[in-house]
Amino acid sequence: MKPLTSSLMLVLAGLAHAGLAGAATQIAPDHRQLRYTGRVDFSNPAAPVLTWPGSEIGGAFTGTSLAVKLDDQHGRNFFNVFIDGDTKRPLIIQADKGRKTYLVANGLAPGRHRFLVTKRTEGEEGATVFLGLELDDRAGLAEPPPRPKRRIEFFGDSITSGMGNESPDDGPDHLGKDKNNYRSYAAITARSLEAEAHFTSQSGIGVMVSWFPFTMPEFYDQLNAVGNNESSWDFSRWTPDVVVVNLMQNDKWLIDRERRLQPAPTEGQRIDAYQAFVKRVRSLYPQAYIVCALGSMDATAPDSRWPGYVKAAVERMRKEGDARIDHVFFDYTSYGPHPRVKHHEANAARLTAFIRKKMAW
Repeated sequence: MKPLTSSLMLVLAGLAHAGLAGAATQIAPDHRQLRYTGRVDFSNPAAPVLTWPGSEIGGAFTGTSLAVKLDDQHGRNFFNVFIDGDTKRPLIIQADKGRKTYLVANGLAPGRHRFLVTKRTEGEEGATVFLGLELDDRAGLAEPPPRPKRRIEFFGDSITSGMGNESPDDGPDHLGKDKNNYRSYAAITARSLEAEAHFTSQSGIGVMVSWFPFTMPEFYDQLNAVGNNESSWDFSRWTPDVVVVNLMQNDKWLIDRERRLQPAPTEGQRIDAYQAFVKRVRSLYPQAYIVCALGSMDATAPDSRWPGYVKAAVERMRKEGDARIDHVFFDYTSYGPHPRVKHHEANAARLTAFIRKKMAW
């Protein structure tokens, strides 16, 4: 069967309801058999907060139905729900503002089933509090699938988040329903390499300048991805084997085209700024292999100088003794809008092969 179109999948929003018919088993968010992935805020274990793209809740359950309980900040977030590993036909939750229960599976065969909930959207769509699950009466959770042993973290912008990737080629770029981090080059690469991933990304963000008043060096260490805030991520909680940095596309637009920084940074200052951020990443993860990526939008066009800035920063760090760093660029295909899924798949194939070779994975 072909994957459902966005318009068909959004029918799931109509399944919001007050609860399962009859008695139901309530699963609290702090149940030991729930598996969370990403920078999830557990300040209140009974109401964990998901803000970053690609944040996940997974597990296994018994029974014939599954409902997910959410409390969404603005009513702009979208989530994938995969049942029994069927990644070709996700059910999509279009979250309404406030508390609501969403029936995501019904009429399943009795027995054990797997589920995975992933946040398609990002911090700019707001925060979502996970309030637990509802199962059939006398059903329960089972041991979840094991976590992948490999880990990758991605620092990026809208490309990494998946902005517009499910929009038609001639469609708009900005609609939340068309944003799906799960089908971004980053998430595809992580799955191809059987790695758990964190996606520290924000549409519109840059290293020196962004489309809003904060940059990645001010944002990368937050626990909560909703704007620039005082929350703090504990980097000791999760250490990646590989880090991919895909930034500078917004810097290119805002410095070269929009002239937002005056006086414009020199080429040396551009290299310095990028290198300074990558060095912050290195200080956090001394043993990780760092891949400095760029593309596949026009920052890697044939006449662009921006790949040269990234390459120069990498070469400097190598000369300073950092042997676990390299660069990879995704080709600009002359397609102007944000990459669509087909572009993400091509970029993921390149990145997957690159990391597999470097890490002997």
